[in-house]
Amino acid sequence: MTAAVPASAGGGNGAARAQALMSIGEVLGLLRSDFPDITISKLRFLETEGLVEPQRTSSGYRKYSRDDVARLRFILAAQRDQYLPLRVIREQLSEGAHLTQVRPTLVAVGDDHRPEAVAEPVDERLRRQELCHRAGITEALLADLERHGLVTARAGEWFDGDALAVAEVAGQLAEYGVEPRHLRAYRVAADREAGLYAQLVAPLMRQQDPTARARAAEAMRELTVLSQRLHVALLRSGLNDALGG
Repeated sequence: MTAAVPASAGGGNGAARAQALMSIGEVLGLLRSDFPDITISKLRFLETEGLVEPQRTSSGYRKYSRDDVARLRFILAAQRDQYLPLRVIREQLSEGAHLTQVRPTLVAVGDDHRPEAVAEPVDERLRRQELCHRAGITEALLADLERHGLVTARAGEWFDGDALAVAEVAGQLAEYGVEPRHLRAYRVAADREAGLYAQLVAPLMRQQDPTARARAAEAMRELTVLSQRLHVALLRSGLNDALGG
């Protein structure tokens, strides 16, 4: 249960403790330079998930300590940079990872918990030539990827971070002789998964609870990581069968 903060505290130590505590608005101000998308709803959601436990004043206002802010930074970095689900982040927090200022630990494919997670793409707006340069592919390969529906230019003929990721992987696979036409099945399977998971998450998005959108984002993150784990296991099994492993 979250402890209440006394309205006043006697002695210098009590005053120092009071000064060290921050309001939710002050915490947002500290975090926004590194995490521009952070919101009050997100902070409340992380509290309901038990990942951070701010103290409360007698009037019910949240007060965050320096340790709370360190936990929040660790959580937000783990979600943004490593795409880790909350269950894995909770385990790392329980081990004190946020106290040592280390990066969130990626979880290996063979682990009982999660596969290595793919980081969320940076918000990009790339023209054709820039995309080809960044991904290390030719204009011809980009055109072939578009023809098979693997990447699509957005309005104004620009490409986003996901298109860059697809182009980079396609370029590396091309070195093994894998062509965009071979990758069409990935697009079809991904579209089917997206449709299925959208149906699962849609009820959360329709809720009026201010933390619903944060819960929906976490559900999508969790489903994406689980899909990665399933795909890796099925692919590995199929290769072992094909090659007699």
